[in-house]
Amino acid sequence: MTPLRDAVFRPVRAGNAFEETVERLVRAIRLGVVGPGERLPAERELAGRLGVSRVTLREAIRSLQDAGYVESRRGRYGGTFVTSPPPVPAAGGRVAAADLVDALTWRAAVETGAAECAAGRALGPVERRDLLGRLAECGGAALEEYRRKDSRLHLAIAEATGSASLTAAVADARTRVNELLDRIPLLSPNLAHSNEQHEGIVGHILAGNGEAARRAMAEHLDGTAVLLRGFLA
Repeated sequence: MTPLRDAVFRPVRAGNAFEETVERLVRAIRLGVVGPGERLPAERELAGRLGVSRVTLREAIRSLQDAGYVESRRGRYGGTFVTSPPPVPAAGGRVAAADLVDALTWRAAVETGAAECAAGRALGPVERRDLLGRLAECGGAALEEYRRKDSRLHLAIAEATGSASLTAAVADARTRVNELLDRIPLLSPNLAHSNEQHEGIVGHILAGNGEAARRAMAEHLDGTAVLLRGFLA
């Protein structure tokens, strides 16, 4: 490993291990640390460097293979190779760093606040039923409709605050983020992880635990932010 590879393939954080593993691999490809046609480090070594299980690493590699970033080859000289040329983000390519930071910061501020405020209210039966219904719809959504159902769940959390102004702010923030999300591939393991996080967020809201709801939402949004920075920054 060169110093540059050491810097890129450093341990990820535990909260969003899959998403950060994807981000590390995409960053290595886009920085040319592993160039087109070159092979990624061996699975055991790479998992050790990133501090993740080999299962998580395989899920990340499989997702990038589905998205066209890498290809697996069998045989004596097999392994995981970067495609040549690797794909570029759709609909306009990279996003200016300042614009990405602005969109993600705005979203983090309003959505974590919405989760905390929703947990701080005494929700009625209709509001609780609506949250659980949106949660179930998102969890059971097909791939092609996932982002719409995901957006609707997040807006339902904002609506549960009882604040029309905060709901409008969340809607505006989500619109900006959806434009960015449309430029990156949908990764099934990330969606499964997101659904688990959604359950935790809604559970904390229904239990009236504002601090836990804020923390859970912050971790959830950070996973999305990691992927957006990896693919678009």
